[in-house]
Amino acid sequence: MWGAAASRDRVDHWVDATVLPPLKVETSDEILDRNGELLRAYTVADGRWRLAVEEAQVDPLLIEMLIAYEDKRFRDHSGVDARAALRAVAQAVTHGEIVSGASTLTMQVARLLEDGPTGTLDGKLRQIRVALALERQLTKDQILALYLDRAPYGGNTEGIRAATRMWFAKEPVRLTVAEAALLVALPQSPETRRPDRHAKAAEIARSRVVERARAAGILTDERAATARAAPLPLQRRDMPRNAPHLSDRLRAEGPGSDGRFVATLDRGVQLRLETLAARAVADHGGGRLSIAIVAVDHQSGELLASVGSADYAADARQGFVDMTRAVRSPGSTLKPLVYAMAFDDGLAHPETLIDDSPIAFGRYAPENFDGAFRGPVTVAEALRLSLNIPVVALTSEIGPARLFATLERGGAAPRLSSGAPGLAISLGGLGVTPEGLATLYAGLASGGRAMCLSHRADQAPPVPGRLVSPEAAWQVGHILTSIPPPPNAPRERIAYKTGTSYGHRDTWAVGYDGQYVVVVWMGRADGTPVPGAFGADMAAPILFEAFSRVSPRVTPLGPPPPGTLMISHDALPAPLREFRARNAVFRHAKGSPELAFPPDGATIETAGGAVAVKIRDGRPPFTVLANGAPVIVASHARETMLDLSAPGHVMLSVIDADGRAARARVELR
Repeated sequence: MWGAAASRDRVDHWVDATVLPPLKVETSDEILDRNGELLRAYTVADGRWRLAVEEAQVDPLLIEMLIAYEDKRFRDHSGVDARAALRAVAQAVTHGEIVSGASTLTMQVARLLEDGPTGTLDGKLRQIRVALALERQLTKDQILALYLDRAPYGGNTEGIRAATRMWFAKEPVRLTVAEAALLVALPQSPETRRPDRHAKAAEIARSRVVERARAAGILTDERAATARAAPLPLQRRDMPRNAPHLSDRLRAEGPGSDGRFVATLDRGVQLRLETLAARAVADHGGGRLSIAIVAVDHQSGELLASVGSADYAADARQGFVDMTRAVRSPGSTLKPLVYAMAFDDGLAHPETLIDDSPIAFGRYAPENFDGAFRGPVTVAEALRLSLNIPVVALTSEIGPARLFATLERGGAAPRLSSGAPGLAISLGGLGVTPEGLATLYAGLASGGRAMCLSHRADQAPPVPGRLVSPEAAWQVGHILTSIPPPPNAPRERIAYKTGTSYGHRDTWAVGYDGQYVVVVWMGRADGTPVPGAFGADMAAPILFEAFSRVSPRVTPLGPPPPGTLMISHDALPAPLREFRARNAVFRHAKGSPELAFPPDGATIETAGGAVAVKIRDGRPPFTVLANGAPVIVASHARETMLDLSAPGHVMLSVIDADGRAARARVELR
């Protein structure tokens, strides 16, 4: 009796003195969306997939089948099943070989923790010792959790959650009987039962598990038969790799919570825009073309989607470069801010007339993209047509340094290649990122309040202040909603602006409705030109389609703020009726020819007759061209009639004897 007690004491001391291996295992870093859905996961240091899991995340059916198959007395024994061990010894003696093992789930956990040998006596004794120690220090559920974390499921896949992702592209919370049975069978021989390589062996092992569960009363005959007939997964699935650029960024920023990083992204929106980006690049010939799409909820400042390229793994087009954070020339996309600032300063109103004529600011003489001049136009029309001369004239009055500072305050994070900001910054003569441009437009869209974007769910964005007044922001948005959508685009009324940088290196489209801002950039990651590319043709159609993928319906912009001045040109105060740049010189040299009639931008009702042309100044003889074709040559007359009765737009040009020229663009009706 005393000897038995002493033996028990020695065993207790032997178990209590056990030094357990580390119980916490390294698990994959995970990037989750705002709803907790997996966007991307990373392998652990040894290249294995091992996703953290809690028992509550695992289908109870799998737990039941696992215990019934591997260790039916798991809840009752203390780490070693004496009855199973005695049975295994008796069978070995009878048959002269090992017929069945006596390894409990706890002993299997012990082996997984140390990756120790099982075919030697020392190895088996070590497993027994660790198993007994585990049972004294952990609950049964904690031991099960260790098994579910570490069990091998073929290849570099460990743990139940990585296994369900790899074999079924789903979380383990809800499994079919066939799926659960395969996952119970795989860890016993993870390589020889892999269904993608050894389908027959996998099917036999799965059926064995199903039959054991049926015999234990876990499954009905009908459910067991259905499980046996279910197809096997014949290939491993890819782990999610959505938002790869932002995922890398979140992980680099760190730290996460137990390796989990929660982004503000919406996985559904992200996937739809990634699909759109890949198709858009393919539609334009692929090659070295890249794309970036950013979607923002401007009411909260949260980033909903961030597409850094069409294909993260496409080395030929440098898909690994996150173009949402690449600094590029924004082309004409900054013009709305200039107009909003001009409205706030009392320099102009949407109905103010502004001259679109040849003009010089010192040695800087901007020209419109098409080389034409339209004469007096309203400020609203100048913005709709994206004219360069009016916006440079307004920038001169506002001051380029102040415009640059406002861009900084608005979150655009502008970059200059060198020197101080000049007038050309309003035409894209600086650098911004698609994410920075989205931040700026989020400010305009939200009533003129400056914003900071948030991409992490655990970090609320600061509120930096005001960008422009609510009235100026509304007026700009109202003008931008009147720009016609691209051909074949959804006829939604969103406020949008396009842009094309110098040399056709960057094409842009950015727009917003009452809730969302979307930015689309297309070009090449290395900055080489894309011949013939324009924002209106390339990026704008993608913008409208992106909006339909962000939300099924467009949210209208709000009503005008109470202080908005909404009157006609004739009712404007005298100083606002016409804008004249103070520091500009109109480039009409004394004595140069001028088209006195028709004036630039005029609409003429021809009623099928000829059009009168009147020339002032200049030295005859004169040559008159219509759309580049000579219609009068070597004429000394200053008034003549031209047969231009066909309706449409006509560019009239007059050249005098000294080669000096004047132009007017008119519309004939």
